[in-house]
Amino acid sequence: MTATVATLPVPAVTRRRRFRFVANRKAATGLIILGVYLVFAVIGPWITLYDPDARSNALVQPPSADHWLGTTHLGQDVFSQLLAGTRSVIFVGFSAGIVATTLSVLIGVTAGYLGGRADEGLSALSNVFLVIPALPLIIIITSTLQSAEDWLIALVIGLTSWSWNARVLRAQTLSLRRRDFVDAARATGEKTWRVIVFELMPNLTAVIASGFVGTVIFAVLSEITLAFIGVTSSTTWNWGTILFWAQGQQALAQHAWWWFIPAGLAIAVLGTALSLINFGIDEFVNPRLRMAKSSVRMRVGFTPVVRKGR
Repeated sequence: MTATVATLPVPAVTRRRRFRFVANRKAATGLIILGVYLVFAVIGPWITLYDPDARSNALVQPPSADHWLGTTHLGQDVFSQLLAGTRSVIFVGFSAGIVATTLSVLIGVTAGYLGGRADEGLSALSNVFLVIPALPLIIIITSTLQSAEDWLIALVIGLTSWSWNARVLRAQTLSLRRRDFVDAARATGEKTWRVIVFELMPNLTAVIASGFVGTVIFAVLSEITLAFIGVTSSTTWNWGTILFWAQGQQALAQHAWWWFIPAGLAIAVLGTALSLINFGIDEFVNPRLRMAKSSVRMRVGFTPVVRKGR
């Protein structure tokens, strides 16, 4: 009499693996928070009752029913400025992340797969950009321009922050190009671009996603820093601009906490959301982290018991 082993259907197993990342609590929490930011970035300026540049006679007023986050020294609504700044921050962060990730994938994967002189040349290019201090270079470029718009800031940040991710992708590609499935694809006559796109890229997806999230965090902090120190235009609203005017008008000395705390919290929460997504990607990729998470320690009396999770 043979024992039957219950197995999940193949589609069910596939779906389970597909949604394992979303089932991660850290990743799910980060995605939800990021989704809220994206919604406010799209519809935020349309749902505000005030123009962020509009002045009024309510000078440095605390939060009220008319102004949910109070007003500035010119009577401007802080809540409207915060929502208007969300669109700028999200646009610069994701645009710079896309530019930097595209360059890192093109240069890093190509250098790692081709090898030889192509690898040496592309690696030398990556090393040059790797030693260039990104933020001082961004400050020099944006300060020399008459009007540094969001797309230009995103482009400059993206062009100066791709080298580290390219080095990581090159190292991963070097370890993958000797695998059996890559050799089999080459043996069957697959073209180089098809081997890279259909054989290597699926195995590098998590590394690429992690690099993208890290670049977005760097781009967001860079834009806010540029606005806070007054390098970019002080009339284009983002969270750094709010902090710039709050610091310049001594909001802390006036006990106008509503002027700078909401912007600081928005930066902290967005950074936390992106970090949680990055942690979720690490746990999804790293088998050791998955095994450590699946082992739940239980204590019964004085004897520790380890229970293996599914």
